[in-house]
Amino acid sequence: MNNILLKDILNILPKGFRIVGIKDNVYMNNVKPIEEANDESLVWIKGKKENKQELVEKTQAKIIICDTSLLISHELSSKKCFIVVDDPKLVFLRIAEHFFARKKEYGIHSSAIIDPGAEISPNCYIGPLTYVGKSKIGNNTFIDGNCFIYDDVKIGNNVRVQAGTVIGSDGYGYQRNENLIFEKFPHMGGVIIEDNVDIGSNTCVDRGALGNTIIKEGAKIDNLVHIAHNVVIGRHCAIIANAMLGGSVVIADYSWVAPSASILNQVSIGKKVTVGMAAVVTKNIPDGETWAGVPAKPLKEFIETQKAIKNLTK
Repeated sequence: MNNILLKDILNILPKGFRIVGIKDNVYMNNVKPIEEANDESLVWIKGKKENKQELVEKTQAKIIICDTSLLISHELSSKKCFIVVDDPKLVFLRIAEHFFARKKEYGIHSSAIIDPGAEISPNCYIGPLTYVGKSKIGNNTFIDGNCFIYDDVKIGNNVRVQAGTVIGSDGYGYQRNENLIFEKFPHMGGVIIEDNVDIGSNTCVDRGALGNTIIKEGAKIDNLVHIAHNVVIGRHCAIIANAMLGGSVVIADYSWVAPSASILNQVSIGKKVTVGMAAVVTKNIPDGETWAGVPAKPLKEFIETQKAIKNLTK
């Protein structure tokens, strides 16, 4: 890795940034946690971190991205370069992505199995032992190894699907007959994944029963998530590890579903909603609210209930 000078990153920095401290002969060639950094590392420090002053004073890193809450003494500024911005983590990730992220080459691994009916952009990557059925995959999309993409799946541009994920399998749909024996509901829909979506490892996205399961633009799906048939996930939502979305759940834009949360089938979640960790959602949630608990309820009501239970034990 060639040395990256301070001047090389200026066009990535946001408006209103300030450089405090040394500026001459400042360079970086790696990114590391602040505790593990060497004198050629770029690091960042969280504004709310309790021991940030101690970490900054002890780190060997000479280039530190921070916010205005950090106290930059004359002694520190004589030895280090501080890039002062409103959101240090965001600026750090942009620099790291631009200069240090591992770049994958396009292509289809020799062990991948591609159906002749698949439509795959030439500018994408299909990893080892991955299967792609009669589906469409867009430009600059990366599908890691050991994935299974069924027929009737449409994946947009700039999508990342990590190893072991299954997209387009049948949902869990059955009906008992007159003899109380299950008969399988045919799943004839597909899956639509729009642009700029990330899907983690070992996640399952079921096809729609009659319509489609849809993951809209910019949504981020973590590892080990279950997305049932006919679910619609809105733009720029985050669905975190071990979450379970039942059939026909609809989640509006910019919402957050925390780890291990479960959402009952046919429930609707509004815009900019936060569903708390391990919550069990059985009712529709209006826009902008935060719900927690089992069963989930508005956060204020949940906190009041917890306090009441605690008082009973006194």
